[in-house]
Amino acid sequence: MTTLSSPPPPSAALSAVPSAVPRARVRVVIAKPGLDGHDRGAKVVARALRDAGHEVIYTGLHQSPAQIVATAIQEDASVVGLSVLSGAHLTTTQDVISLLNERGAGDVRVIVGGIIPAADIPVLREMGVHAVFTPGADLKSIIELVEQASAEQAGAEQAAGTERA
Repeated sequence: MTTLSSPPPPSAALSAVPSAVPRARVRVVIAKPGLDGHDRGAKVVARALRDAGHEVIYTGLHQSPAQIVATAIQEDASVVGLSVLSGAHLTTTQDVISLLNERGAGDVRVIVGGIIPAADIPVLREMGVHAVFTPGADLKSIIELVEQASAEQAGAEQAAGTERA
């Protein structure tokens, strides 16, 4: 597991991320579930999020849904990003969402990226996936969506706290 939270060095990659400082630093777990061994896209997204000022925990390759959920809970992540190129996106994503719910972390937003057939996107959304990104997705839109997902989670937590009071 690697945490990418050090200040970014100046680079040309920064032109791909929003120039404004994000409202709040988001803690994001980026995970490569299953036997999928290609992680370049996950690393590009992780770096873009880090360069935008967020804390990114990259789990590395070959993670089980239980390992991904344990990391998200241990790291108190607001968002889990699953990068799936193996075709197991429906099963893996459902397992992660189910485990998050079982372990009291159902408020963690899940986003999915990778080789996702268009017909599977509505299925993933019905499962509770916050967003799905396919090849060619714009890094700026991914960053904005992660920030939005985190803000929605914070709003839901605040509303739940108000209801309990």
